[in-house]
Amino acid sequence: MNNSNKMPIVLIGNSFKYEIESICKLFFHTERFIFSDKIEDAKSESFIIAEVSRGEDTVLSAKVRLNGGEPVYRECRLPLDSENKTVEMELCRLIYVILSSETGIVPPWGLMTGIRPVKKVTELMEQGLSRDEIEKRLTEKYQISEKKLKLAYETAVNQLPILESIDRSAASLYVSIPFCPTRCSYCSFVSHSIASAKKLMPEYVDALCRELEILGKIVRETNTKIDTVYFGGGTPTSVSAGELRKIMEAVAENFDLTKIREYSVEAGRPDTITEEKLRVIKEMGADRISVNPQTLNDDVLRVIGRKHSGEDAIRAFELARELGFNNINTDLIAGLPTESAESFRSTLDRICELSPESITVHTLTVKRSAELFRDGNINMNNPAAEMVDYSIEKLMSQGYMPYYMYRQKNTVDNLENVGYAKKGYESQYNIFIMDETQTILGAGCAASTKLVYPDGLITRIHNYKYPYEYINRFEQLMEKKGEVTECLKKIKSMTLK
Repeated sequence: MNNSNKMPIVLIGNSFKYEIESICKLFFHTERFIFSDKIEDAKSESFIIAEVSRGEDTVLSAKVRLNGGEPVYRECRLPLDSENKTVEMELCRLIYVILSSETGIVPPWGLMTGIRPVKKVTELMEQGLSRDEIEKRLTEKYQISEKKLKLAYETAVNQLPILESIDRSAASLYVSIPFCPTRCSYCSFVSHSIASAKKLMPEYVDALCRELEILGKIVRETNTKIDTVYFGGGTPTSVSAGELRKIMEAVAENFDLTKIREYSVEAGRPDTITEEKLRVIKEMGADRISVNPQTLNDDVLRVIGRKHSGEDAIRAFELARELGFNNINTDLIAGLPTESAESFRSTLDRICELSPESITVHTLTVKRSAELFRDGNINMNNPAAEMVDYSIEKLMSQGYMPYYMYRQKNTVDNLENVGYAKKGYESQYNIFIMDETQTILGAGCAASTKLVYPDGLITRIHNYKYPYEYINRFEQLMEKKGEVTECLKKIKSMTLK
C-alpha cells in the first residue's frame, strides 16, 4: 500500500506515536496510518494533527478532518511541569473525544487500550479501594462503560483467590505445536498447515523434545517447581498420536509432574481429534482439554476455512466425555464473517447444553497477517457487540463466571475475550499468563519464555518463529538457555529472602 492510501497523523512537539495510533485504531480498525512531524503533510481528505507546545504552561491541541469534512479542533492546558504520561493521556483524550463525536462510535472500553483491563481493577482492589471508588476512578480516567466496568470487576473478584495462591518461585511450562490442518481466515498466529509443513514435523518433534530435555535439566539444577503445563499452538492434535505421545513423554521424563496443579492440552480443531489421540492425552496425565469449534454454523465454518462441521465438534466433545475427561473447555468467536446474532445465540445455547466446565468467548480480531484483513471493513459488520452481550448474560445465568480477560488491537467493536468457568474449573495457566505473575518457560517454535521477578521485573526470551528456523538454528537458540538458568536462580534467591 502506498502512502497516499494511509491516513496522515502529524505529531508536533511530541513522540506519542504508539498510544495515539492505539486510540485511532478504536475507530478505524483496518486503517493504516503514516506519521509525520511536518504540518504540510496534513493535506488529505482525512488527517489528524496532535500538538504539544510549552510556554507558561503546556498547551495540548488536536485537529481532525475526516472524509473531506470541516476540520474539528480542541485544546486544553496543563501545568508546565506535567509528567509525560499525563500529557500523553490528555492529548489522546482530545483525539478520542473528537473521533467519537465525528464517527458516532463510543468504544465500550473508552480510552483504555491496554490488553489487561482486569489488572487495573486488581491493582486498585489491592490498594483497599471499594467497588464504588474503583469504578469512579476508572470511569473518570478512561470513560469505560458501566457494563464493561462490571465485567472487569466480576472477573477480578473471581481470579483474585487464584492469584493469591500463586507460588512465585515456581514456573509454568508452555509447549508449542505450531501446526493446523488449514489456516483459518481470521488467524494471525504463527501456525502452519499440515500440507505445507508435513515434511518438517518429524524434525520439529525431535528438536522440541531436545529443548524439553534441556529445559528440564535447568529446572532441576535451579530446583524450580513446575506449577502448570499447557500445550498450545496451532493445534497440538495436528500431529499424529505417536508424535503427540513422544512429546508428552518428553515432558513426563524431564519434569516432575507429581505436584502440578493443572495440565492442559488444546485438542482444538475437531477435525484433528481422534480417540487414539485423546487416549494418549489422558494416559500421559493431562487433566484439561479444549475442543474449539468457534461456531456450530456449518456455513460460517466454510467461510472461515474450517474443514469440519458443527456436528463434528459435538461428536468430538462427546467422545472426550466418554473417555473420562471431566474438565473440558470450549472456545467460541463472536463476530465471525457472515454469522448472525441469532446463529451465535444458537451455537452458545447448544454448547451450554453440552455443559463443558469452561467456555471462552473471543471476539473476532482482524490482524494484518490474517486473510480477513485484506477485505477491510467488509468483515467488520457482524453484530459482535450483541453476541458478546448475550454471552455475558447467558453464561452467568448458567453458573459460568468470568475469570480471565484480555483485549487485542483491531478487535471488532473494541470488545474483549473472556474465559468463563464453573466454580473450581478456572484455568490457572490462563490467569498466570494474563496477569504476568508467574514465570512461563516456553518450548518450541514461536514460544516465549517470560521470567517474572518478585519485584515485578519481566525478562522475555523468544524462540524463533518458524519451524525451519527453529530446526536449522537450534544450537544457536539453545545458547540463550544460560540466561534462563541465571534468571531462575535469581528469582529463587529473591523469593527466599
